[in-house]
Amino acid sequence: MPTYTGISSEAFQHPLDRQAEEALRSVPGFDLIASKFVEFVYERPQFVYLMGNSIQVGPRQYASIYHIFRECVQALDVFPEPGLFVSQNPSVNSYALGKNQPYVVLNTGLLDLLDEAEIRVVLAHELGHIKCGHPILNQMAMWAMSVASTIGEMTFGLGNVVGSGLIYAFYEWRRKAELSADRAGLLVTDDLNSVMNSMMKLAGVSSKYASECSLQEFIRQSDNYQELDRDNLNQVYKFLLYNGGSGAMLSHPFPVERLRYLRDWASSEEYRQIKLGNYKRAVSEGAVDVKSQTPNSEAEALRRQIEELQREIDRRKSR
Repeated sequence: MPTYTGISSEAFQHPLDRQAEEALRSVPGFDLIASKFVEFVYERPQFVYLMGNSIQVGPRQYASIYHIFRECVQALDVFPEPGLFVSQNPSVNSYALGKNQPYVVLNTGLLDLLDEAEIRVVLAHELGHIKCGHPILNQMAMWAMSVASTIGEMTFGLGNVVGSGLIYAFYEWRRKAELSADRAGLLVTDDLNSVMNSMMKLAGVSSKYASECSLQEFIRQSDNYQELDRDNLNQVYKFLLYNGGSGAMLSHPFPVERLRYLRDWASSEEYRQIKLGNYKRAVSEGAVDVKSQTPNSEAEALRRQIEELQREIDRRKSR
């Protein structure tokens, strides 16, 4: 398995991910509202929950998965080593969280469906998120939207944060962030078919009928999906589906679209150069910490303001 010593996340980060992140950060109120409170609002409660209600993976607990995880950590040069948990959940899903103590969570439904090579893809994918600093931005955005929405309802004058496009900017970035993590999965495994198989299984493969599913047919479906864009009305439908037209904003690109992006990158000169060892290196490896740009005096004033708002929120809720 290849190893990319000292690799920077910028070496494999998708340009659409970078553009969408810049758009997200440019929305008024994003850093102002969220940057100081991620650790206490999301990271610690989630970590406590996982420690109490899931299995922490290690050398003597899910040992084979832990071995794969350690290999992926080494391959992407992620430091310090994140935690790994398995949660009893039939949903075929995984995710990464955390700022000071990042960790990856695998659902049992995912482990029951994927083979070892595909589990490696998923682990590398989630470590790619951590390497790029995605969990931090994700938590910041979710908290910012929650607080801004509550404040807006109480007419404190900050409701325009949501109206200014924070929600759309967040989901657009979140979808594009998946493209960077997909690249991490390919870099670690160096096996395009395993990555594409994992996407096909996430799209709709049943463990009972897996033998009747064809990757080549799924690739053909991906090509046919792109052909739908020949009709402008289909492009409108795609936009609406992603942005709440079906009742909810979508957090991930459709698997057939991810397939196309990854196939293009797998045949690119950029990918070939990384494989040859010609990639941008980071001074400090691992998760990219998102630091507030607010001076200390302003940060302290902001802290007091939000504490006052939180007290007002609590007071109104208790009525």
